[in-house]
Amino acid sequence: MKTSTIKLSSPATREFWEIPVLFEDEHLLALDKPARVLTSPDGLDAARPDLMTLLHAAIAAGKPWAAERKLTYLNNPHRLDFDTTGILLLAKDKETFIALADQFGAEQPVRKYQALVRGTPTETTFEVNAPLSPHPLKLGLMRVDTQEGKHSKTRFTVLENFTRCGYALLQCEPLTARSHQVRVHLRHADLTVIGDEIYGGKSLWLSRLKQDYRLKPGREERPLFSRAALHFDELTFTHPVTKEPVTIKSELPKDFKVALKYLREYSL
Repeated sequence: MKTSTIKLSSPATREFWEIPVLFEDEHLLALDKPARVLTSPDGLDAARPDLMTLLHAAIAAGKPWAAERKLTYLNNPHRLDFDTTGILLLAKDKETFIALADQFGAEQPVRKYQALVRGTPTETTFEVNAPLSPHPLKLGLMRVDTQEGKHSKTRFTVLENFTRCGYALLQCEPLTARSHQVRVHLRHADLTVIGDEIYGGKSLWLSRLKQDYRLKPGREERPLFSRAALHFDELTFTHPVTKEPVTIKSELPKDFKVALKYLREYSL
């Protein structure tokens, strides 16, 4: 029986990850990406570990999880941002990778994210149709650009509205595939993803939710959520070999669930 988790480590940064396997067959491997790790190398910070480099190194080294699968190839037809958690789909052979890359390139897979945002949406469902392009001054960032931006569209649905606290839980379905699309479209709609500092998001603090909050002497408050609160929780695509529809789901990570617990408790 194949292991249900994949263990990776970065000697350079002394980090360790035990990553759950969400789906697997002869051609595909889907992992539950953790927060605060790159999907692939980042030209802005070459020293930061990334999953694809670590996976390839583990395959080359014959690590147990790779050896038991007889893996010689893994490639990613899509990527997730540094802070974003959830489904990372990988191909085990070149033909499967090309077929998946064609699907993602044609924007065919149905991708659903959950986001915790600061702000109160005025509608239960809404769409943002705003072209995006790289920011001319801030390397690595995107912006709405009505003149030269590429067509970009995202559909949003309010799952829970924490009106008293001024937050909301949204389902986000990008209908196009642009870098940082969900995050920039939310900002364009006057909503910011909790913890997404580069696009104006702020950390979530219990002291700002609980009216009678008291911190014990000598203690320093830590935020409930300090990274971008974005999770890729559902992916539906056509299997490149069987041609059957495949749906993969990922549960919300622990920190996301804890934040929701307190928002629900203090939004009454």
